[in-house]
Amino acid sequence: MSTSTCFSSLPTPSFTKTKPSPMCSMNKDPVRDWILSEGKASKITKVSPIGGGCINFANRYDTDAGSFFVKSNRSIGPSMFEAEALGLGAMYETGTIRVPKPYKVGPLPTGGSFIIMEFIEFGGSRGDQSVLGRKLAEMHKSGKSSKGYGFDVENTIGSTPQINTWSSDWIQFYREHRLGYQLQLALDQYSDRTIFEKGQRLVENIASLFENVVIEPCLLHGDLWSGNISSDKNGEPVILDPACYYGHNEAEFGMSWCAGFGGSFYNSYFEIIPKQPGFEKRRDLYMLYHYLNHYNLFGSGYRSSAMSIIDDYLAYFKA
Repeated sequence: MSTSTCFSSLPTPSFTKTKPSPMCSMNKDPVRDWILSEGKASKITKVSPIGGGCINFANRYDTDAGSFFVKSNRSIGPSMFEAEALGLGAMYETGTIRVPKPYKVGPLPTGGSFIIMEFIEFGGSRGDQSVLGRKLAEMHKSGKSSKGYGFDVENTIGSTPQINTWSSDWIQFYREHRLGYQLQLALDQYSDRTIFEKGQRLVENIASLFENVVIEPCLLHGDLWSGNISSDKNGEPVILDPACYYGHNEAEFGMSWCAGFGGSFYNSYFEIIPKQPGFEKRRDLYMLYHYLNHYNLFGSGYRSSAMSIIDDYLAYFKA
């Protein structure tokens, strides 16, 4: 997710929400060095800036060996792109839904870092929703972890740190590293004791929502909203810009309020991974994480949505 809010009317997604800029002139350019060696190109024919956002620079490198997509950041070290590459690589290795293959992450000699990945030529739409639902379910079914819930590195949800410390207990993980972390941010940033205290009461009562539910650590994209969903020239769905971790598959729908998933998406998804009892009761719990994150990133415009979910659950729990 970029540091832009989710609106009802969104442009056709570009490969990344970044601001355009050509690579700066430098005596030693590790991006060109990689493309002309391990990238198996003998010449770079064109470098084109790609626009869309405010976190990173983005460029398309056309070569005689094909095209590459390059993101760079002038102030942040390689850890951010390393986390992105690990997530992309994990999804790519499932062999299910299409994602851009990551090739190389490294530091820039002038400071900052870069990531080189496969360039995917997008089609004119987000593709068939039923195919997206099926492919996403196949990824969840294929991508499993023996370590439990979490990920090998911390990453970000937007620009907010996302804590991925491994846990054997999903409910504990979601309490502490998702809802609890965001509630603490709201308290620290806005001194919002009301949402913090009510949110803590909610967190203490969520276990009952998971009775008779089988939970496995599935590989999640983690930030699946409309801006991170596209299709290739053949109409096959493509997902990008992940915030990956292993979690309950239903948590993938936490951005559904900003993803435009329709009935055909869910029908196809649940043909592969059947819907479990209480799904509808848990859906808002997973949306709450993202509403809280939007509140922490973008301000009070998202507070009422988060507060409404919390109040509804407290009334349901009579807590």
